[in-house]
Amino acid sequence: MRSETTAAERQQAPDAQGADGSPESLRRVAVASFIGTAIEFYDFYIYGTAAALVLNEAFFPTLDPVNATLASFSTYAVAFAARPIGSVVFGHFGDRVGRKSVLVASLLLMGLSTALVGLLPGYDTLGIWAPLLLILLRFLQGIGLGGEWGGAALLAVEHAPKKKRGLYAAFPQLGPSVGFFAATGVFWLLSAVLSDDAFRGWGWRVPFLLSFLLVGVGLFVRLRISETPVFAKVMEAQEASKVPTLDVLRHHPRELLLGAGGMVVAYGLFYTATTYCLAYATGTLDVPRNTMLGLSLVACLFLAAGTWLAATRSDGDGRRKLVLAGAGLSVVWGFVLFPLLDTEQPVLIALALGGALFCMGVVYGPMGAYLPELFGTNVRYSGASLAYNLGGVLGGAVSPLVATRLQAAFGSSSVGWYVSAMAVVSLVCVLALPETRERELT
Repeated sequence: MRSETTAAERQQAPDAQGADGSPESLRRVAVASFIGTAIEFYDFYIYGTAAALVLNEAFFPTLDPVNATLASFSTYAVAFAARPIGSVVFGHFGDRVGRKSVLVASLLLMGLSTALVGLLPGYDTLGIWAPLLLILLRFLQGIGLGGEWGGAALLAVEHAPKKKRGLYAAFPQLGPSVGFFAATGVFWLLSAVLSDDAFRGWGWRVPFLLSFLLVGVGLFVRLRISETPVFAKVMEAQEASKVPTLDVLRHHPRELLLGAGGMVVAYGLFYTATTYCLAYATGTLDVPRNTMLGLSLVACLFLAAGTWLAATRSDGDGRRKLVLAGAGLSVVWGFVLFPLLDTEQPVLIALALGGALFCMGVVYGPMGAYLPELFGTNVRYSGASLAYNLGGVLGGAVSPLVATRLQAAFGSSSVGWYVSAMAVVSLVCVLALPETRERELT
């Protein structure tokens, strides 16, 4: 047995212990991965809520209501187009330099670009420059978030014991639930205490400005964690990929495309049930804004429950089985989502949204471990991030746009059929993927 240790081994000793189950180390990793994703997704979701409620008037006042809403959702979609670019950029450095430093950079980019939206003057002040600058900031948001999820998921998965990877991956997967709850809660509170003119004039900016504070909290937490032990071994053996994205495309195209397809329904359900349904219910059904925001808060609890249940169960039942179950439930729920919503009854609206987000959570929860397990350590950041965010382009970017057009042309039931079709796509893709629960992270 060797008595000496390398500098890299001494530096990584605390994390190696954590990977074997040290409660203190694993707790710190879980908190860091959870808080980071919660803050990042808070930043992302406040834009979606604002896009549904007010950005059409603030930045596109010269358009008719339908086209102004489409323009607002188009700026929303820009970030999804940017997210794969963020996956490539941050994934490259995450697979070559390390997970921790990249996560700090993604948090800064995402948080600062979000906060600047709150300071951006509207169309009345800047004219055409206002929507152009909005698009730029939204694009930077997407770049930042494109690097966030993969790093946070790997932070949890690569530290966790083999039999508990689903459990520890559940923490970053809960970030979107908490981030969306916080984003919706802030808008709900402002909508409750401010007049409509005050809310539309300046109140909607407050959630964006809060991002300055949240970035500081996220940095404090993330700067206290160390590199993952799995990646440290790759660096010590000098096995890091020179161009990770190219290696993913060459050696893992099947896992990349099928993994992206598996994510389509999660994104599609979420952004249909939140951003689009919020705009549809308040604009077409005339449901009061504050009522819909309150019902969205209730629906967040269903998302968190589905995410935690499926993620933790995936250690025993397998990732693939639970994702397939969630996709199958989503096929069915697409048919009942809008009939329940169109009743305009708060209890049934809550059921419609809560059911959709629960189905989404059942798919989304196991993906925190499933996507990383599909790729080797030297390309895991790039592969998992790119699959995750390509699914976002297909399922999240276009969903509010397609839903708005479908509803205007064919009625609300056609949007439900669209949701079910996305679920079928994900079902077929996951059926073609293997189970990964027993894989070693090499």
